[in-house]
Amino acid sequence: MALGRPSVRPGGLSVQETIRDVLAAGGRSFSFEFMPPRDDEGERVLWQSLRRVERVSPTFVSVTYGAGGSTRDRTVRVVQRIAEETTLTPVAHLTCVAASRTEIRQVVRSFAAAGIRNLLALRGDPPGDPGGVFEPHPEGIDQAVELVAMLRSLGRFCIGVAAFPLGHPESPDLAHDARVLALKQEAGASYANTQFFFEADDYFRLRDLADAHGCTMPIIPGIMPVTNVRQIERFAQLSGSALPDHLVSRLRAVADDPAAVRQIGVETATELCSDLLAGGAPGLHFYTLNRSTATLDIYSRLGLASPVGSGR
Repeated sequence: MALGRPSVRPGGLSVQETIRDVLAAGGRSFSFEFMPPRDDEGERVLWQSLRRVERVSPTFVSVTYGAGGSTRDRTVRVVQRIAEETTLTPVAHLTCVAASRTEIRQVVRSFAAAGIRNLLALRGDPPGDPGGVFEPHPEGIDQAVELVAMLRSLGRFCIGVAAFPLGHPESPDLAHDARVLALKQEAGASYANTQFFFEADDYFRLRDLADAHGCTMPIIPGIMPVTNVRQIERFAQLSGSALPDHLVSRLRAVADDPAAVRQIGVETATELCSDLLAGGAPGLHFYTLNRSTATLDIYSRLGLASPVGSGR
């Protein structure tokens, strides 16, 4: 597979550089996550958000698969377009959902042909029911550890994985999650992005447990500011990342005032980020829901960039 192009991205990594290289050199990674658009209007919003984020020169941006792997083709297309038309460094998500090993290899070849060297390996959620029982493709893969090993065998990729500060929904305890992270590192992973959470102690607990179980790769905390109470409650229910009672109380008190909800969400997320960075976190990974202005506001409040845009 051909990997990389001989050019430099002023907004992030050089094409020949990986997230692993930045973190290994002691740098911090600041990144933003997007979802493939569902329609033309979604495409317009996505690209507006990407262009705003481009101005602050993040380490990378990542693009998800939809639920159950439903947007695989659009993920490939969006990631390729980011690589070709922007200064941003894209990280492509890959899941095991509803895909044979042959299909996964084909997707990886598409990414490699576009010069994409940074991948995020995930098992993924069961199609149609994120809380259901995962059934692997008959000719596929049923664990992220196995997917990491497969990607490592296919080329010189930098492979990221997921981590769960409040525990994976199917995990018996956090110690089990820590052991799984160690196995992912052993299989070839270079770093992890966490699921979103709302208390710094949850991140530090997982980080320390992972270290105790031999996982020494950087674990980058994932941040999702609350800008819409109903939406964040749904995401929290699906992920198991419940909002703390003190935050719920504050949000419910202003539930009829979207601007006040957003202000509280940005303020509390900024405080969380400050605590994480002060405690030695190797960066921040922002979940944007394709609306970048709230996360960019946090980025600016942390002194990492100038204010960009306004609104949600």
